[in-house]
Amino acid sequence: MPSLAYVLRRLAQAVPTVLAIVVLNFLLLQLAPGDAADVLAGEAGSATPEYMAQLRKSFGLDQPMWLQLLLYLKQVVTFDLGFSFRHGMPVSELILSRLGPTLLLMGTVLTLAVFVGVLLGSLAARHLNRWQDNLISTLTVLAYATPVFWAGLMLIVLFSVKLGWFPTSGMQKVAAFHEGFAKVKDIAHHLVLPAVTLTLFYLALYARLMRASVLEQASMDYVVTARAKGLTERQVIRRHVLRNAMLPVVTMAGVQVGAIFGGAVVVETVFAWPGLGLLAYESLFARDLNLLLGIFFVSTCLVVMVNLAVDLCYSMLDPRIELR
Repeated sequence: MPSLAYVLRRLAQAVPTVLAIVVLNFLLLQLAPGDAADVLAGEAGSATPEYMAQLRKSFGLDQPMWLQLLLYLKQVVTFDLGFSFRHGMPVSELILSRLGPTLLLMGTVLTLAVFVGVLLGSLAARHLNRWQDNLISTLTVLAYATPVFWAGLMLIVLFSVKLGWFPTSGMQKVAAFHEGFAKVKDIAHHLVLPAVTLTLFYLALYARLMRASVLEQASMDYVVTARAKGLTERQVIRRHVLRNAMLPVVTMAGVQVGAIFGGAVVVETVFAWPGLGLLAYESLFARDLNLLLGIFFVSTCLVVMVNLAVDLCYSMLDPRIELR
């Protein structure tokens, strides 16, 4: 088992990485045309140069870029993510209010994609070059090649518009005011289509990876030795092959967390799911840079934590790996 010292050392190593990403995100957003003052002036229809200068001064946009960066880094170090001019509230409060739906969506997608992908990949490898393998391979390639936004729209047309089985958007039924189990059921009902849309893409990736990994492990010497010892095929696969074949899948799952968050932006926009993805989409068009930077910072920390969890899972799946 990994020691506490290892966990603390990894967290300490992550600090400069997170700060470097914060600086890079800040500089990239500065390259984008327009700012908050331009958006407000455009919404007002017109604005005098004096009013524009006053707006930029109130937002701190009249300062040199290097000074803005230093002030922002000082805020991040103290976990102060600034103020959102668009929503009129602190960025940290706004992100915390939207973090739950995004974590729910991403957690559901990651769990379903890994579990079903591992199951289908193992089944395809077990029935190599048979109709099961050909069917799974064809369906996974089709799912991987389908654009996420298009799949979401088609699911809405079929299951919401045509059949009426699921709602088209949102996280809860408007003005329903459910409590307890009824609220959980309502959220789960709204979660089905967004989760399935994003799961289909990543499920295909994990299924293909698991199939290749199982085939590779099945040809190893230790598997031949296990069969020679008299273990049944089921015991060989469960105790030896699957456990080692899971390592690349766990690695990919950790790497894909950032990509899943990127996919969540598209899915949350299509289904109006009130998470960080939809919030990032809205803040981009409003040029609410403080909010965008706060979302990027939280997603960066999330990816770092998940990759640490992946390393910890490694030591549990393979006892030969010692984390000290």
